[in-house]
Amino acid sequence: MNGYYRPRGFGGFSVFPPIIKNLLIINGAIYFLQIILAEVVIGGLPGWYILNRWFALNPLSGVDPAGQPFNFQVWQLFTYMFMHGSFSHILFNMFALWMFGMEIENLWGTKKFLYYYLLAGFAAGLFQLFFTPILGGSAAVTIGASGAVYGVLIAFGMLFPDRQIYLYFLIPVRAKYLIGFLIILEFLLVDSAGSNVAHLAHLGGALAGFLFIMFDKSIDSPIKRKLMGSHYYSSGSSFTNLFKNLGKNLNKGRNNIEDAKYHDIKDRSNEQISQEEIDRILDKISQSGYENLSEREKKILFEASKKMN
Repeated sequence: MNGYYRPRGFGGFSVFPPIIKNLLIINGAIYFLQIILAEVVIGGLPGWYILNRWFALNPLSGVDPAGQPFNFQVWQLFTYMFMHGSFSHILFNMFALWMFGMEIENLWGTKKFLYYYLLAGFAAGLFQLFFTPILGGSAAVTIGASGAVYGVLIAFGMLFPDRQIYLYFLIPVRAKYLIGFLIILEFLLVDSAGSNVAHLAHLGGALAGFLFIMFDKSIDSPIKRKLMGSHYYSSGSSFTNLFKNLGKNLNKGRNNIEDAKYHDIKDRSNEQISQEEIDRILDKISQSGYENLSEREKKILFEASKKMN
């Protein structure tokens, strides 16, 4: 159905972007290692305890359940996001990463998406570290990719605000409403006691993602235009970079855009394509995806992509 977004099942793995594919593999392998170490004793200490002490995000102060001072290390701001506490924990995080992140990586490219993902997770860890004691939260180690995933959610909501997502595979909800609701819910649950959920990390990852998109001039977003007005976009620099990334990723051999490679197009060198027309086509992609463009719109996109490159 036009204008709706939902996972395409395991067939989507045929076009899996490399960063998301590797993130899924790495997170799965580390979770498997956690399961193994949970049954191992090393030097009289449980393996899970050693793993958490050195690679989970330890608080800056306080003592752990074994009565030892927490062992904060700088690298934990990155390693914690590859660890998970249960199968449902890793399942929902990786499903959200795949569902919302795949289109973003295809649009931005692998390097930028990886940088964005790690930055969101890093910021999430900082939020958890510094704001938990300020708000009177209990000291505990933090694990999970949720903070980085919330950064991905924000990016999807800002880039594709009107894309409709099937909630529970049945109820269509626009991305901006669903993701906005999740962020508001995180604010409301920050002070919830005993939830064992790092709500501050979620908010930190979301905030980092929002600021990244707002300050990166190469990223175009319908919400960004509304918040900042059209003047930030008028120089064409953000459009040019966005369009170059889009053009490169649309020509990576994906089956659903094969027709864009071999269009029988007449010479359009004398035809002027206005920036307003390109803007309209990009807005349509953000709302309903590339596959819903008309043949004429695909041809315009293809020709403009050749000129940009």
